[in-house]
Amino acid sequence: MSRILITGATGFIGAPLVNTLRTQGHILSGTTRKTGVVSGPNGIPLHKIPEISINTDWSNIISGAEVVIHLAARVHIMKDQSRNPIGAFRRVNTLGTKALALQAANAGIKRFIFLSSVKVAGETSPSDGFKESGPISPNDPYSISKYEAEQELLKIAQSSSMEVVIIRPPLVYGPNVKGNFLSLLKLIKRNYPLPLNSINNKRSLIFVDNLTDAITKAIDHPKAANKIFFLSDEENLSTTELINKISKAFGTKARIFNIPQKYLILLGKITGNTETIKRLTQTLTVDSTRIKSDLNWSPPFQSDDGIEKTVNWYNRRLLEKHGLER
Repeated sequence: MSRILITGATGFIGAPLVNTLRTQGHILSGTTRKTGVVSGPNGIPLHKIPEISINTDWSNIISGAEVVIHLAARVHIMKDQSRNPIGAFRRVNTLGTKALALQAANAGIKRFIFLSSVKVAGETSPSDGFKESGPISPNDPYSISKYEAEQELLKIAQSSSMEVVIIRPPLVYGPNVKGNFLSLLKLIKRNYPLPLNSINNKRSLIFVDNLTDAITKAIDHPKAANKIFFLSDEENLSTTELINKISKAFGTKARIFNIPQKYLILLGKITGNTETIKRLTQTLTVDSTRIKSDLNWSPPFQSDDGIEKTVNWYNRRLLEKHGLER
C-alpha cells in the first residue's frame, strides 16, 4: 500500500486509475483544474491546480505522498490556434513536469510515473513496431514537449534518489474517450458509409483499463525504476478491422467501401483533415516486449472486450442524452 498523488485524477485516464488503485488499498489524493471541486472519483481529496507551469508550488500537495503519477498535460490539439504552440506545450508539459519532479525529488518522493506518448518515437513505425531502444522522432509541439519532459525526468533521476518510470502509450480508448475515436464511434453508430476499406495498415491501441493496470504494476516493481516502456493491447488492428469490431459491438454491419488511398490523402488536404487521414492510413505499432518481460505484465482485457465496453458506454451516453435513441 502506497500514498499516491495523481495529477489529472478526474480525467479520462485518471478516473479509472483512481478506481483501480482504490480497490488495491492505496491512499490517494489528486489534482484538478475544476473550480469548487473538493473530492474526485471514489471520494478522493482533490487539490485545485489552475495551471501547471514552472512556477507552480506543489509543496503542500505532494506532502506525505510516496509516489506521484503525473497524467495532467496539455494534450495534442489537431488544429491548435495558439500563436506559439511549442511554447504553450513546453510551458505545461516540459517545464511544468520538470518543476513538479524537482519538488517531488526534494520532498523525498520515492517514484515518479510519467505518462508520455508513443508520438515521441514518430508517426509511422517500422514493421516490427517502435522499441524503447529505437530512434526518436517527435515531430509536432506536443510530442517534442513530451520528449523534452522525459529527458528532464531522467536527469533528475540520475541526480537524486527518486526513481522515474516513463510510459509511452499509443491511442487510448475506453469509456469517456474523446477525439478521433469518439468521432469514429459517432459515424459508425449513425451507419455512415466509410471509404476506408482499401487501407492496409496496422495500429497499436490500448484500452484504458489495460493502461491503468500497467500503471499499477509500475508503482513499486523494482525492475520499473528509471525505465521507459511502450505498451498496447495484444492485438494490432487495421483501420478496417477496427471499424468492423466497433460495428459488431453496435450490432450492425459496417458500411465500408474502397477508395484508393491516394485519393483519401488528397481528400484530407482539400478538407483540411490531413492529420486525421494520416492516422487512419499509416502504420503505427509498438513492441511491448520490455514491459511484459521486466514487469511480468500482460493486458488483462482483449481488444474485443475493450471495444465492447466503449460501445456500451457510448450507447448509455446516447440514452442519457436523447432518452430513446439506441
